[in-house]
Amino acid sequence: MNWLQTVVDFAQRWVIDIGIPYGDQVIPLMVILLLGTGFYLTVRTGFVQLSRLGHGFGVTSGKYDDPDDPGDVSHFQALTTALSATVGIGNIAGVAMAIHWGGPGALFWMWVTAFVGMATKYSEVTLAQKYRVVDEVGKVAGGPMYYIEKGLGPRWKPMAIFFAVMLGFTAFLTGNAVQAQTVADSMFDAFRIPRMYTGFFTVTVVAAVVLGGIGRIGKVTAVLAPIMAAIYVFGALVIIVLNIGALPAAVGLIFTEAFNPQAGVAGVGTGVFLITLMWGVRRGLFSNEAGQGSAPIAHAAAKTDEPVSEGVVALLEPFIDTIIICSFTGLVIIMTGVYSARFPTELTLGGGDLTYTTMTADNHSEGITPPAEIAIAEGLHVNSGVGASLVSWHEASVEPLYTDEARTQLFTGTVYPDRGEAIAADGDVLTSLYGEAVEAGAPLTMAAFNRGLQPLGDWGHYIVVLGVLLFGISTAISWSYYGDRCAYYVFGARAILPYKIIYLGMHLFGANVAAVGVIWALGDVALSIVIWPNLIALLLLAPVVVEETKSYFDRRPWERRAAGGGD
Repeated sequence: MNWLQTVVDFAQRWVIDIGIPYGDQVIPLMVILLLGTGFYLTVRTGFVQLSRLGHGFGVTSGKYDDPDDPGDVSHFQALTTALSATVGIGNIAGVAMAIHWGGPGALFWMWVTAFVGMATKYSEVTLAQKYRVVDEVGKVAGGPMYYIEKGLGPRWKPMAIFFAVMLGFTAFLTGNAVQAQTVADSMFDAFRIPRMYTGFFTVTVVAAVVLGGIGRIGKVTAVLAPIMAAIYVFGALVIIVLNIGALPAAVGLIFTEAFNPQAGVAGVGTGVFLITLMWGVRRGLFSNEAGQGSAPIAHAAAKTDEPVSEGVVALLEPFIDTIIICSFTGLVIIMTGVYSARFPTELTLGGGDLTYTTMTADNHSEGITPPAEIAIAEGLHVNSGVGASLVSWHEASVEPLYTDEARTQLFTGTVYPDRGEAIAADGDVLTSLYGEAVEAGAPLTMAAFNRGLQPLGDWGHYIVVLGVLLFGISTAISWSYYGDRCAYYVFGARAILPYKIIYLGMHLFGANVAAVGVIWALGDVALSIVIWPNLIALLLLAPVVVEETKSYFDRRPWERRAAGGGD
């Protein structure tokens, strides 16, 4: 996988890390555009996320539904389909990664991303409904590629095609391979089930649903999404109640470290404000998808002739996904203290989450290209000062290093990164070492649930395992629809089945990629590209959103519908 890591490093440098210098740091343009667009749309829509939140719940409940309205699924099914894509691995693994690399303060910036993202999601779904099309067999298609072309005019079609191509590619990674990888990683961590076996199981389930189209997807997610969210939230709520005394300190830590982060998480990058901000925004976007243009594709299929009525449904997504569910995950991780804890870990030298770092003068760990060899004596790095190369796990150095799982025999010898092995002083060749390491991703959340529910037994991590399994499958199911709509837009109906087949192949690929950092980084790169055309279109079409909003709330068509008078 060295070639894949090289590609990821290059893409991150030229896509994610480009920004405006700020001292010795760089503010990524992605962060500026995402938060800036969300704030602009919040102001232009009159803080719609606050003023119309209640109406969104009312429309979602179905009391204004008319089965004769054009569309393929109900408001509730459109919401659950979109929520199945958003409420997923980002809520479990994404929050854990944000806190691991950005510290507790990253959760605050996830909240900020969600708040302004509610206005963004409202705007993009309203536009998707307004500019959606109906194909020759009566099926609805909509999304950013349609409102870019139809709303901005034919000369913008190249940008619409670019968006569709990039979102179709993003679906392979963010909504598919990342989900499969996290599910497989969690099953291997919890039960030692080989990743390939898990991949075959999940791809079979996903295939059985996605080959049935949006109708079957809507029916499955309408049942699966509420159940999986309820189980996960209930477990987190129990932990918070059992540890209620730690809640005020945890909330205070989130706000304090949002603006003044301290060196923590084993020195992994925290202590720098922009790192905390960036990780919060990245994982917030990954979790609620506001501004990325994916959810409008699902909402475009809703049965309604009022674009704004689906827009107010969509603004619930970031609220439910990030402000509620991600908050539960973050609070559990912070309150139980696992984000800075170390756990007995097998350090697989040939892959997995093994990394190589160097310690900076301000006690932060930075990833590096590993040297030809690293000397270890009695479990400790021979050269361990500033600038020395260190064997690390999740970017946090590990020592002492042992040769046995029981951690009784200290390792003395040399680690050869390029060969993925270590040679002990007695000549033994080792492919794994052992030590106390920090966790990240889903395993960190599993550790938090297990520790939080310890008074009730040693089973808390199974809630996360179940959540990862259900969330991962449901997200992959929903994202397949996003991808096939993109393929339909670019290539026509003949491309849908081939796209689905390739999509299922990428699911298997993701399940068998052991390096969690690589597959997540690829997803981040894809997201960083795909948001640009969508957010540009949202800024240019903001007057249309304002006009639609004013017309809808001046006419108040839902009141006539509730009274049985139609429109």
